[in-house]
Amino acid sequence: YGDGTTKRDYTYVSDIVNGIISSLDKAYPYEIINLGNNHPVSLKEMIETLEELLEKKAEISYLPMQPGDIQMTYADINKAKRLLDYETKVSFEEGMREFVGWYKRFG
Repeated sequence: YGDGTTKRDYTYVSDIVNGIISSLDKAYPYEIINLGNNHPVSLKEMIETLEELLEKKAEISYLPMQPGDIQMTYADINKAKRLLDYETKVSFEEGMREFVGWYKRFG
C-alpha cells in the first residue's frame, strides 16, 4: 500500500531474542522496554533488497495508503540501551541475506 516510501523498523529475530534474554536476569518489578532496530527502512528499499538477493524482479501493484496507516514507525531503544545494555548486532542487509538464505533452503 502507498508509494513505497513508508518506513518500518525491521529487526532480525536474534536481536530481539538477545534483548529478551538480557532482561531475564534483571530485577525490575515492572518495566516496558522497546526492542527493535531503531533504523527505519523504506518499503521500496526492502523490496529492492529482496529483488537483488532473490535475483528476481518484483511485480508491484500500487494501492492507496490504508486508513490509519502512518508514514514511519521505529523503536526508541534508549531505555533498552540504558537498562539492558541492548544493541542490535544484525544490520538490515545482513538480516535480509539470512532470511533469503533460510527461505531458499526451506521455503
